[in-house]
Amino acid sequence: MPVYVLSEGAGPPIQVPTDQTRIPIHLITTKADYSNKSVKGKVISKGQLMSIAADDFILKTIIQEENSQQNTSLQNQSINILLFGSLAKDFDKAGSQGDVVVASGFTVAKSSTVHEDNLHHCNLLLSGDDACLYVSRLLPPPDPRSPLAKKRSATLSSEVSRNAKTPKYTYVGLGDLKAGSVTNVYGVVVFFKQPFKSRGTDYCSSLKITDQSNEKIGCTLFCEKLEDHPQIFQIGDIVRMHRVKAQCFNNSITLVNTFGFSVLTFDGGVGAAVEPRTSSRSFHFDQETRSTVEGLRSWAASQSLLPTVPTIPLSAVEPKVYFDLNCQLLAKAPIDTTCTLLRVWDGTKCPRTLLKVIVEENVSEGPSVFSKKKEDLIANILIYDNHVEFANQLKPGDFLRIYNLHAISGSSKVPGLTSSQSEEVDHLAFHLHGGTAYGRGIRVLPENSSDVQELKRALEAFPSDDAEDVLSDSEFCDIWSTPPESLSLTEHCIDGERAECSTERSCSHDLQPVTLSELKRSEPGQIHHVTVQLGSYQPQRLHQALKLYCSKCTSMLDVPDDELVAGVFSKASRDPGSWSPPLCLLSGKVDVPADSAESQKRALSVHLSTQLMSEGKTKGLLFLRGSTLEETCRLAAGYENIIPVRPSGGHLALLDMSAPFLFRGRKRYYGCERCSRATVREPFAEGVETIDEKIIAEALGVQLLQYVLLMKLKLQDATDTLEVFLWRDAELFFGVKAEEAAANQEAQKSIHQTMDALCPPGGSEAGRPQLNLCMTAYQATDDEGQNQTCYQICNTSVIRPSSSTWSEPDPA
Repeated sequence: MPVYVLSEGAGPPIQVPTDQTRIPIHLITTKADYSNKSVKGKVISKGQLMSIAADDFILKTIIQEENSQQNTSLQNQSINILLFGSLAKDFDKAGSQGDVVVASGFTVAKSSTVHEDNLHHCNLLLSGDDACLYVSRLLPPPDPRSPLAKKRSATLSSEVSRNAKTPKYTYVGLGDLKAGSVTNVYGVVVFFKQPFKSRGTDYCSSLKITDQSNEKIGCTLFCEKLEDHPQIFQIGDIVRMHRVKAQCFNNSITLVNTFGFSVLTFDGGVGAAVEPRTSSRSFHFDQETRSTVEGLRSWAASQSLLPTVPTIPLSAVEPKVYFDLNCQLLAKAPIDTTCTLLRVWDGTKCPRTLLKVIVEENVSEGPSVFSKKKEDLIANILIYDNHVEFANQLKPGDFLRIYNLHAISGSSKVPGLTSSQSEEVDHLAFHLHGGTAYGRGIRVLPENSSDVQELKRALEAFPSDDAEDVLSDSEFCDIWSTPPESLSLTEHCIDGERAECSTERSCSHDLQPVTLSELKRSEPGQIHHVTVQLGSYQPQRLHQALKLYCSKCTSMLDVPDDELVAGVFSKASRDPGSWSPPLCLLSGKVDVPADSAESQKRALSVHLSTQLMSEGKTKGLLFLRGSTLEETCRLAAGYENIIPVRPSGGHLALLDMSAPFLFRGRKRYYGCERCSRATVREPFAEGVETIDEKIIAEALGVQLLQYVLLMKLKLQDATDTLEVFLWRDAELFFGVKAEEAAANQEAQKSIHQTMDALCPPGGSEAGRPQLNLCMTAYQATDDEGQNQTCYQICNTSVIRPSSSTWSEPDPA
């Protein structure tokens, strides 16, 4: 850590290395990298040298820009410099007020005294081997005949260079800490929490360390940058901390960081390389450091401080456990503002069925499709609350250690799964809950980590996706759940230009438009006209707007996803119960169409209506037993109506009502479990040209559920905002039937295009169209029995461009 004293006429511009760039003081921030950068200024104040530990010092000085710019405030032209260690001691002897200095090898931190001293909002910190200070003394010329002048000339002409001695640090055992002292310590980590955002501008981390004294000392560290915190990977790691202050709290000694704080972290495993983990470009490391670390390693091993199983692979995870996981991030996607999905693998396969999560391809970062073999090894991890901010900074390809991950079996409260899912479904979900309890968090592992090297060896055993066929579009939809939707449309063009759309009221009310603030002050039970913009809408994943509604009990349900439905079919197909078919049905076998040339055909038991057979309608109605969901869908292409059945109590019965009771081509129909009195019998179809879902539902005693669209829109005008529902007239609004949206890709695409046009993703509010809406205000009761006023859009439809059809941009 050198201090160079330069003679007059050989000032800093000549002596400072030419590869360094001069930075004006007023441009200094905490966000830039100042490697190979320097700062020049005149010393306007020099503080006293202070000892903060044995052979460790700190000195504060203030420098001011020599050539001040008229348009720059004096506050931004002057900055604090904090010197540490022998650099502070040397400058105390060599520097004086009025000298011109050039500083390099510094780091930048936010100033805590900016409101008191009215100086720059940052401080320059100089410590370590890379820090240099060039001091130029502008002395008056002495009498050239003076012996003293000759001596000084001889001294300065040789360019006095002061090279600081290698710093000698003194370390205090944890059992010898004294309250109020600033010191340096080593310790073995016995507990830690990953850094988290504090209520201020800093990140906070906490840990507990011990040494041969067996004292366990808590440490609380506040640093503005994440990288300045100790890089602890697991219990048993060893930390070396410089300039920490011992404080007494609740009759116990704790450590906090002070000015000039620095930390190194070492792997605590015996025999591991003694390589420090740090973001600092310069730090003190010698043989004594190595010996101390190895001594603590041996002692910790004898005390059984290291965890016996630091991490658990996916292949060994059991339900309900909390565990640490080493893995590689393949892709990620936001679920909502409080949850992010991470898709990871570690080269092993979990023996249990894993959670599948619905995401949109255009919001995913990283590959959205993987080979079949790799897909079997991928785990979906849901990251919640305070961990979302850190997860957003991760990049696909990063190697991670995730701490305190929770394996949840059969959960019905995870994004992408419906609330009607039963607890018996055997899938495993991985959650990283919010908070920092039990060290919960995520850490990016460095490439040279032994854990990363082990992971790479495991992952290299699998071929790349380029070497295998990736999933087809239909298989992709199966993996990410259904119903599918248009995931890639962001603009809608007609003849190469962006399509505009508007709304039109179809009511006959003769009303003057009101503002939203006026509307909110009006009494419920009235109709209103408003002119507004769409600020936002829910759900963002539009297929979740599709619901099932019972007109009898007025219940509204989510559409079950394919994973749940497939589980119901699978369970029913394994039921070997005995049964007798009704006399009105004829039994037989049918071959399921093969899904590929290589797959074998499978014969399934079927039952046909005697009445329809007599009329020659052999494909009009089929009762199907023992099939999987996939087989049922393939057969539905060749039969008008398929009713899945299972044996129950010696007779045939419908499947669980969480599965469709009827398949008609691509369409699926569900019944209300509360209102249905289901039984298997032949529908009365005499004289009926087409047997539809209503005739079949009535014959089977099923209360047919109706597909509806339900959305919550946030409207805005110059006076206020208002949340409203779009439900009863949603089909009129979109010009699309909800039943079609459940099975038809074009109908889904049309809804997606409409919402993107009304509320463009990432677009400014100025570009959103003005919407003329008819709305009704009504009173409803909330879950707690309290009355509240609700609003619903009615008698309004979206007017598309004159070309009646929407088209995607030309691929060319």
